[in-house]
Amino acid sequence: MARVRLGINNCFAVKRWPEPQAWAEIVAVELGLKVVQFSYDLLDPRAKEPARSALIADILDACRGYGLEIDSTFTGLAAYSFNMLMHPNPLMRADALDWYANAIEVAAKLNAKGTGGHIAALSWRDYLDKDRRDEMIRQLIDEIEALSSLAKLYGLKVILWEPMPIAREPPHTIEEARELLDKANKRAKVPIKLCIDLGHACAWDLKEGSRDRDPYAWLRELASQSPVIHVQQTDGRADRHWPFTKEYNARGIIKPEEVIKAIDDSGAQEILLALEIIHPFEAREDEVLRDLKESVRYWKEYVG
Repeated sequence: MARVRLGINNCFAVKRWPEPQAWAEIVAVELGLKVVQFSYDLLDPRAKEPARSALIADILDACRGYGLEIDSTFTGLAAYSFNMLMHPNPLMRADALDWYANAIEVAAKLNAKGTGGHIAALSWRDYLDKDRRDEMIRQLIDEIEALSSLAKLYGLKVILWEPMPIAREPPHTIEEARELLDKANKRAKVPIKLCIDLGHACAWDLKEGSRDRDPYAWLRELASQSPVIHVQQTDGRADRHWPFTKEYNARGIIKPEEVIKAIDDSGAQEILLALEIIHPFEAREDEVLRDLKESVRYWKEYVG
């Protein structure tokens, strides 16, 4: 039986509670959690000095003061808006490699075990050209191998690769995830693992009813290769990032007992379930906090 912990990706704090003391207090006191996945929307890893080091120090102080562990760092909405390591322009790919190199360095300074997230997105033109697509994937594997060497140098234990709900953003199917993990780990210096998101099994090119559209199939087959799992409520038709409130649980397909059973069936040893609940920027702060508290209470009935 897997050891399952409950934590949270602190993307909820973006623009609302950017102060480390503020989001740390919410996580530790109001939500009663101890583990955070840190969103790089709260600190651009390429921020100029001395701002970067000053904010890192504030984050470490806040986490120390509230007894929080930063498990990993992760790309946020800002990085997700870019093609990153599959940009059609090689200079932009080099720039993305530099972004990830800085992400690795900052993760180490935050005492995180790993970093990762959205790795790459093909342009539509490159996606339609099979030869070009295959070449871009080959280059991507080389780039991930290089980043794994840097991760080892900085003492990280893992790089997390998030499967996505879009065919242009590999991996987006179970078999594609297996294949890319196999290729990436052949020469990697630290393990390349997944960060499965329970709301990402909704790619438009996949048939309704296929196992790739089933978040539980992803867990049964790949949770053992996903030390962190993003938890959101969803209807399976889009990447919703809904909270686990009574209203959304009535509409959603994510059931805690089924999630835990699927994880156990996978043979996973240890998993962090990181709540990744994203409200519209227009939502009221009291609404956000209320939904987060209800979501945590809901999951704590199943996860200690």
